[in-house]
Amino acid sequence: MSTTEHATAREMRVPPAATKIRSAPLWAVRGEISRRVYIGFALTGLIVPILAWWALSVSGLVDPTFMPGPGAVVHRIVSWWTDDGLADDISISVLRVVGGWALSVVFALPLGLLIGTFRPVQALLEPLTDFIRYMPAVAFIPLVMLWIGIDEGSKVAIIFIGTFFQMVLMIAENVRAVPITQIEAAQTMGATREEMIRLVIFPSSRPAILDTLRITMGWAWTYLVVAELVAANSGLGYAILKAQRYLQTDRIFGGILLIGLIGLLIDQLFRLVHRLCFGKWMAKR
Repeated sequence: MSTTEHATAREMRVPPAATKIRSAPLWAVRGEISRRVYIGFALTGLIVPILAWWALSVSGLVDPTFMPGPGAVVHRIVSWWTDDGLADDISISVLRVVGGWALSVVFALPLGLLIGTFRPVQALLEPLTDFIRYMPAVAFIPLVMLWIGIDEGSKVAIIFIGTFFQMVLMIAENVRAVPITQIEAAQTMGATREEMIRLVIFPSSRPAILDTLRITMGWAWTYLVVAELVAANSGLGYAILKAQRYLQTDRIFGGILLIGLIGLLIDQLFRLVHRLCFGKWMAKR
């Protein structure tokens, strides 16, 4: 076999996706990159800010009281874990966030499906939802305390208020993005309204809805500190607010970093579920 034939045979054995990744320019618009390159950029994006933080803290330009270094923050997290109940704070905060978010899903999913499917429901509920979603969740704290009290229910309610109205509108948009050709095909085959929702609209919008749930989970975590303003005595948000009173900036940094880390882990879990459930289906589109 000649050299040219050998080269041709090797090219035929290379999977098309791998050839595309190797040949595509690195900065192509919406181009593909290998997993190794992706991980390299991801690590760079995480490590460079930490190095800049460390350099600023050791430079002497900032008082350590206001800008503790990474080492001091890690030391505080370790002592918090061993001596001050960090595991309990993490678990109670996760329960509050997941509880408020899950309650939002229970109500937002059917409402979003109805708003995105039927124009009368959209006209009835979407303007009201648009109106309420601009109201800050903090403003509802006095009412929540009056109506629900200061126990765990009030904290879950604040997270629910902060995520529910945004979630409804985003799910409605996901439903409206279903191609009209699919709906018309189902109508041509005699599908009822219930069948079109159950067999066409909801299955087609599930990948986008899962992305919406992932994004709103991130919003739920941003409302944690607000929720733990309501007479809390545990949780990461409460610990941050308590540390502010005693000027424990290393504890504040530690709490913020822990919330970010937990959120990142949950986000990656959502992405994994999305790939497992819809990866092959999305690749064929």
